Amino acid sequence: MTTNARPLSGRTLLVTGAAKRLGRAIALAAAENGADVAITYRDSAREARAVVGELARHDVQALAVRCDVTDEKNVQEMVKEVASELGGIDVLVNNAANYDTVEFEKITLAQWDAMFASNTRGPFLVSRAALPYLRKRRGRIVNMGSLGGLRPWATHAHYCSSKAAVHMLTKVMAKALAPRIAVNAVAPGMIELGEKSAAAFMKKMSKQTPMQRAGTAADIVAAVMFFAASPHFITGQVLAVDGGLGL
Repeated sequence: MTTNARPLSGRTLLVTGAAKRLGRAIALAAAENGADVAITYRDSAREARAVVGELARHDVQALAVRCDVTDEKNVQEMVKEVASELGGIDVLVNNAANYDTVEFEKITLAQWDAMFASNTRGPFLVSRAALPYLRKRRGRIVNMGSLGGLRPWATHAHYCSSKAAVHMLTKVMAKALAPRIAVNAVAPGMIELGEKSAAAFMKKMSKQTPMQRAGTAADIVAAVMFFAASPHFITGQVLAVDGGLGL
């Protein structure tokens, strides 16, 4: 990273699925670092408007566009609107995804297909649509993977498989899109986002984690910001941010 206090000044980031949770945190960090930011949302219009207001307070341009990342035409229209409104795209963060817990024998075909549509087809479609803009600016793509794509979780076969596919997609794109575009992925482990329903589980998993705690949004954001501003020579990497849980 550069020593500039706002290392992303003059750049435009597109973060999918950023009305809430990690996507929102990534978008806000990008704005704090000086980037103009576009976010997408599907059903969370109210939350997306609130995020745009928060982004604008950092004296950057901000835009929210409704988009179903599984719909090819919708994705193409969204990317075109973002590039037109903000003047281009320097960094794409493929964050939009779904998560589900289902016993292996109870996973339906519809659940399997829906998981791959959002988690794997989505990043492919958005990345492909953004290529002309990213190539023009020697841009970067950051895919959000998961520790579940690196380690098997018995009650998450469809989720784990979809994220493993994202990791391979990251490596394939890194080779296919070089040298104009750098492509990397961040694979979060157990991340504490303040959800009361997950408190007991997070406490249990913290004891199993070498660093003796769950991750935070700030841990993931730091990794994404690194790839957003790192040397262009770094590509094809899947960075596990899991406190050593996957070891």
